[in-house]
Amino acid sequence: MGKRKLLLSITIGAAVGGVTALFDRDTRDYAKEKLTSARTNSTYFMNHPSEAIHNLKETFDQFNQTFANGAANAINALEQVETTLDKVTNKSEGKEID
Repeated sequence: MGKRKLLLSITIGAAVGGVTALFDRDTRDYAKEKLTSARTNSTYFMNHPSEAIHNLKETFDQFNQTFANGAANAINALEQVETTLDKVTNKSEGKEID
């Protein structure tokens, strides 16, 4: 019950905030422009679904490539840290403390 009240309160707060923001003329113009753009794009993609799928595939491939490159860079950095720690550990093991 508490979760439902929280989500309902957040939704109502967002709606009231959105309506309040629309009192500003620049905000109304911006919202109108974005809604018109969304309507135009959705109409285009409804008429050309294969292009929508193609664009989605390209976007996913770019994201996947970026993620793979980031993962490879992170692994490389971790390997460099491991190598450095091994060198430091081996140097300190060679010295005897009296």
